[in-house]
Amino acid sequence: MSFNQNSTRSKCLTLLVEIHPVNNVKVLKAVDSSIWVQFLYPQVESHPPPENHLLLISEEKYIEKFHIHVIQEDGNKVVLRDSGHLPRERVAEDFVWAQWDMSEQRLYYIVLKKSRSILKCIQFSANEKFNLMFEAPLDITLSASGFELVNFGCDDLQDQGNLSKHLTLCVFTNHTGSLCVCYSPKFDSWEKITYSVFYFHKGHSKTFTAALGSVDSLVTKGLTFLNLDYYVAVYLPGHFFHLLNIQHPDLICHSLFLTGNNEVVDMLPHSPLQSLSGSLVLDWCSGKLYRALLNQSYLLQFLWNTQLDCEKMAVLHCVLSCGRDPRFLEAKIIQWISENISTCHSFDLIQEFIIASSYWSIYPETSNIDKLLPYSSVLTWNTEIPGITLVTEEITLPFMKVHSFKGYWEKLNSNLEYVKCSKPCLLYNNSMVKREWHSLISEEKTGRRRSMVYVRNIFDNAMKVISNLEARNLEPRLTPLFQEEDYHQRLLIGLMVSELREHLLRHLQGIGKKKIEQMVLDYISKLLDLICQILETSWRTHHLHPWVLHFRRASAAEFTVFHIMTRILEATMSLFLPLPPDLDNSENNEKLKFSIIVRLPPHIGQKICRLWDHPMSSNIISRNHVKQLLLNYKKQPQSSMIDKSPGSVEFLPLNYFIEILTDIESSNQALYAFEGHDNVDAKFVEEAALKHTTMLLGL
Repeated sequence: MSFNQNSTRSKCLTLLVEIHPVNNVKVLKAVDSSIWVQFLYPQVESHPPPENHLLLISEEKYIEKFHIHVIQEDGNKVVLRDSGHLPRERVAEDFVWAQWDMSEQRLYYIVLKKSRSILKCIQFSANEKFNLMFEAPLDITLSASGFELVNFGCDDLQDQGNLSKHLTLCVFTNHTGSLCVCYSPKFDSWEKITYSVFYFHKGHSKTFTAALGSVDSLVTKGLTFLNLDYYVAVYLPGHFFHLLNIQHPDLICHSLFLTGNNEVVDMLPHSPLQSLSGSLVLDWCSGKLYRALLNQSYLLQFLWNTQLDCEKMAVLHCVLSCGRDPRFLEAKIIQWISENISTCHSFDLIQEFIIASSYWSIYPETSNIDKLLPYSSVLTWNTEIPGITLVTEEITLPFMKVHSFKGYWEKLNSNLEYVKCSKPCLLYNNSMVKREWHSLISEEKTGRRRSMVYVRNIFDNAMKVISNLEARNLEPRLTPLFQEEDYHQRLLIGLMVSELREHLLRHLQGIGKKKIEQMVLDYISKLLDLICQILETSWRTHHLHPWVLHFRRASAAEFTVFHIMTRILEATMSLFLPLPPDLDNSENNEKLKFSIIVRLPPHIGQKICRLWDHPMSSNIISRNHVKQLLLNYKKQPQSSMIDKSPGSVEFLPLNYFIEILTDIESSNQALYAFEGHDNVDAKFVEEAALKHTTMLLGL
């Protein structure tokens, strides 16, 4: 305990009191300055350690560690051993700022060297040792005469009623190996506020300037930084609320910025708050402790109501990062996408959702996966954020003072090494899959084939993914996606598995092959399952019959679903993902595809047919060609049968009809050439008719 002898604070006593059974009292310090104490390793264990450890922090800018030996007597009695001699060690000195992290047992402090601010960190271990872990220069200005403590208790010396006169500085970490320093200088303007965040695990800092809007309201509150795991919340009561993405801070659109008259800003507490270890928050006015969490329900509500694309992007990622009940969250987001698919212009909602959700489905399992899998479909963002200006600068990385790392320190060191080596972007994309897929299709058309073992392995990969998909959904789907035999689509799925597996095996260290293979199956299954869910949800929402849209007199619901289907196709094609529904030749899928084509305006339908190399497309092209040829046809007596090639098929009605078409074509080729299809002629019609007939007969 620490207390003053009298009201003038001429002397401050720091006592170590053995309350029971002997009631010894040991004076640790009696000085003309303030003293703070902090016990190390406060966890209560069934067998108390033979030694307790106590930090003593002096206003004279030094920190000492006391070793308190205890012995156990008469069962449960624990008493001091040799209370007259308490060994001590000097931990830090000449510091101007210090922060205690209770849950991780870390001490952060800043010393000044040649007017430069140097951040240091000491890690205390249960084996009684402590190590200086790193030193890092900070581009901030601190006074040599200053002295500030964070998380060592509520300091009654500070003027809590006018925190705007004080700088704010705090260090945040999380389990992924992130290291952030948040800094706000003393306010010198009532029109705007500037603060900086040093993302040491990314190698850069960002300085944000927020416009306060109204200059009539003076700023008397301090800036609050809160640690929310993957995010840092920054807010000034009554003025703004920012939610900074610390895992992926590169693009400003992945962070949320609310400024001015906003419901979120108004609902935040106006009393000063202090972020403690983890997500604990102390209300200085009431003395109450809270655990700060992101409210999923409110985030979903905000997602439905916001109009700005940048806010849609930020909140979408924030919701998915929460991780609680992902199936429920995905269903809500899919419903939102279905109803707002045309309201977002800066990015593709479907692409962003399936990439982000797939990423978060496996991210917590493996460290460094954020460097190997895409987090977002957006690579650049040039649209301004209202009320915010931003400056990004490279910073000097922390210099690690130890050579053996475990837990958090291993992850931080891995992040720093990644930045230090300036590696090229390792994020996976489907470009390799696209090249290999086209190569295999080309080889198939020319009659050249890869080894049977190679192709069989690819299709085995596809079957594993499809089995994984079936296991995720016990109930039958309304839309039969990825269920029918389709050589090209299954080839694409299998290639995705092969390429992603090789990518992760190449760059993920210390993870077994079986675990990586399962991770790949889960990731690709998740991608395809989300595509299915989007279409399935729209189908159920509009109460359409299973599998088939109506051929004629389509309803508004059918047009809405068709529009969503076209947006799904756009999203998957640019990402080079398997396209739903499968482009196979099953009867149900043929009806679905044909029902779409016949309801389109003729000029659009023809363009789609020309791009669709498929039996049904060939049928439609053939019908249009025959219709043009026979438009002004007048029957004339046949003089003779046209010579048949040796390989022609004896199918008399068809042979007779093809002879008529050939006659018409030969009489005026230029007039009847089918626009955009120079190779469409009577022979093309004959082949299409035979293919369609054999398909109907099941041959």
